[in-house]
Amino acid sequence: MSLRVQTITRDEHLAFVAGRPSVSHMQIPAWGDVKPDWRAESLGWFDERGDLVGAGLVLLRPLPKLKRYLAYLPEGPVVDWFAADLVERWLTPMLAHLKARGAFSVKMGPPVVVRRWSADAVKAAIADPGARRLADAEPTATEPRALDVAERLRGAGWRQAEPGGEDGFAAGQPRYVFQVPYAGRSLEEIQGGLNQQWRRNIKKAEKAGVKVVRGDQEDLAAFYGLYVETAERDRFIPRPLAYFRRMWTALNAEHPDRMRLYLAHHDGEILAAATMLTVGEHVWYSYGASTSRRREVQPNNAMQWRMMSDAHALGAAVYDLRGITDTLEDGNHLLGLLRFKVGTGGQAAEYLGEWDFPLNRVLQRALDLYMARR
Repeated sequence: MSLRVQTITRDEHLAFVAGRPSVSHMQIPAWGDVKPDWRAESLGWFDERGDLVGAGLVLLRPLPKLKRYLAYLPEGPVVDWFAADLVERWLTPMLAHLKARGAFSVKMGPPVVVRRWSADAVKAAIADPGARRLADAEPTATEPRALDVAERLRGAGWRQAEPGGEDGFAAGQPRYVFQVPYAGRSLEEIQGGLNQQWRRNIKKAEKAGVKVVRGDQEDLAAFYGLYVETAERDRFIPRPLAYFRRMWTALNAEHPDRMRLYLAHHDGEILAAATMLTVGEHVWYSYGASTSRRREVQPNNAMQWRMMSDAHALGAAVYDLRGITDTLEDGNHLLGLLRFKVGTGGQAAEYLGEWDFPLNRVLQRALDLYMARR
C-alpha cells in the first residue's frame, strides 16, 4: 500500500530531521530560504497510522511565462531507499503530488553510497598510470543494495542525469565526495589517521604562529575577498556575497550553530577562511578560500584541523569534505585538491548521482534543449 504524500509545516519537517543521525543540509527547511529563485516546500510521507515516516525539501523552479515547475530534491528525499517497494510505496505518490502541484519534471539525488575507496586505495589509484578515473580503481567497499535501487529507478522510468560540469563535478550536486568517519574514534585516532605531511604542516603552522578563530557575520566580507581570489586561481565562477549572507541568516535562524565561519590569521592578515555546516551528526566543510601569499606557514592545514577538532567535539559521526574530482590524470588542476583531502586519512565515496523523471515529455525535451544550449 502506497504512503500518503502531502505538504508539511517547517516545524514538522525539522522535528523529523532532528530524529535522524544524518540528513543533508540541502534537505532542511532553511535551505529553501537560501534559494530565493526557487519556491520551497516541505513534503511528508505518512503511513496508514498517520505517522510521518519520510520527509523532503522540494525546490520548485518556474518555467518562464508558464505555471509549470521543475521540482528538485537535492540530496533527497529522506525516505527508506532500500525498501523492496521503494517505487510503488514511496516514489509514485511523490510524483503524483508534484504533478498536481504543476511539476513537469522531477530531479532528485538519492543519499545512497554505492562504493567507497580508502585513502590508501585513492593514493594507489593516483599513482597508477593505468587508472584515468577513480571508477577504474578497485573499491575498498561496495553496497550491493545501491545497485538494486538504481535498477528499480531505471525500471520505473527514472533516468540517471549526465554528470555535466567538468571532472566529476556535476552541474547539480557532487557524485564523488571525501569523508572522514568519526563514529567510535577518539580525536587522537583521527589525528593518527592524518598522513605525515598533514601532521608536519599542522606543527609548522603552530610554530609559525598561525591562529585559527571563529568568525561572525561581519567576517563574511573578509572570507569573500579570499573566496573571489580562490575562484580566479581555481577557475570557477564565484557566488555573490549576498548568497553567503543569506546562508548565514537563514541557517542560523533555524539552528544557532548550523553554520560556522573559521579564519586563519598570521601576522595580522587573514590567509584562509572556510564555512562549516552541521545537521545532526553530519558535519560538512562547505566553502573554502585562501590567498596565495605566505603558503609556507600552512594556514589551510591548521584551519582544517581546527574544524575537524570542533566537529569531533560536536559529536560528529562523519566529517564531510564534500566534492572531489574523479579524474586522476596528472594535468588536472583539481588533482591537488583531491590529494589535500586524501591527506585526512578518510575515504572517497561515490553516490548514486542525480535522477530525472519527466512528467511532461514535451516540456522536458524543451528544458533539455535549453540546458544544452547554455
